[in-house]
Amino acid sequence: MASQRYRRQVESMLAAADIRVNGDRPWDVQVINEDIFARVVAEGMLAVGEGYMDGWWTCEQLDEMICKAFRADFHRDIRPVKYLLFSLQARLMNLQRQARAYQVGREHYDLGRDLYRAMLDRRMIYSCGYWRRATTLDEAQEHKLDLIAHKLGFEPGMRVLDIGCGWGGALNYFAERYGVSGVGVTISEDQQAAAVELNAGLPVEVRLQDYRQLDEPFDRIYSIGMFEHVGYKNYATYMDVVRRCLKPDGLFLLHTIGGRISQARTDPWITRYIFPNGMLPSARQIATAAEARLSLEDWHNFPQDYDRTLMCWYENFERAWPTLEPRYGERFFRMWRYYLLASAGGFRACGNQLWQIVYSRDGVPGGYTPRKIR
Repeated sequence: MASQRYRRQVESMLAAADIRVNGDRPWDVQVINEDIFARVVAEGMLAVGEGYMDGWWTCEQLDEMICKAFRADFHRDIRPVKYLLFSLQARLMNLQRQARAYQVGREHYDLGRDLYRAMLDRRMIYSCGYWRRATTLDEAQEHKLDLIAHKLGFEPGMRVLDIGCGWGGALNYFAERYGVSGVGVTISEDQQAAAVELNAGLPVEVRLQDYRQLDEPFDRIYSIGMFEHVGYKNYATYMDVVRRCLKPDGLFLLHTIGGRISQARTDPWITRYIFPNGMLPSARQIATAAEARLSLEDWHNFPQDYDRTLMCWYENFERAWPTLEPRYGERFFRMWRYYLLASAGGFRACGNQLWQIVYSRDGVPGGYTPRKIR
């Protein structure tokens, strides 16, 4: 029977990752609806995520299961025809063009401030923390912000640009701690409103604006967790914007998740349910876009810190769920749980990277040396 053939095919791929169907270990998959096997063969990783949301399968330690599957290349072993069409669309169309820029703001970042306030640290920093000496999420995010400030050599009076400023926590911290003034841009109406409120009384301006519209000088520019929305067709344009806005002696820091392979698309489940039109850049794609535009000074990778950050977010989310459930519902819980834990597993497997890259406009006389960091 076809159903048995599909089951054997999926079981074989899972076995290569030391994952059993209906096994007794925490990372084993528990199948509730046998139709999941045919669905996965037909639709790949999209069906894996949707099947979890629909309650067709479950797993006690989802993050570890995804980590094992990632290391065994499970996500690359199932390539339905739909994937080819998805990739073709990404290559033929500019999915991140300016007319579509605000979609991810409406569909993801405007979901509800109550959700993000419950999940994130007290400054609502929605990106990887820095855990070298931190013991709490609040410390990890503060240490990450200090790391950025030291790499960029912030000094009082500098004017800085935050491309993708979120709810304004980074600008607020830098203005209060380092005495800089700043401009932040975001494509989320809720983020802009929150950032304006948070930074009232500080020399900080927050705009609802696409990065492509920027054309004014700054001493320093940084972007934390926004480049994943730019898209490979726009990387060169993005670097052009940075160059034209960066003063001759300025520095730019790019903090982004990165993929180990150059692609034109990202995971189809993430695209449909979490980050519309998102994609992870590769090192080659970033370097090619920056070539002849900016001068590379430093490249730092710490993906294991994102695993720990995501697990903190998940623990906060699960703890707060009783108060969130009336608004969001059970299917959202399964969707968000899959998003956070699957992402943690991907970083744990080192399938995804976390980069901080420092560029100057035309080089640093005497060489670049970051100030002492924690």
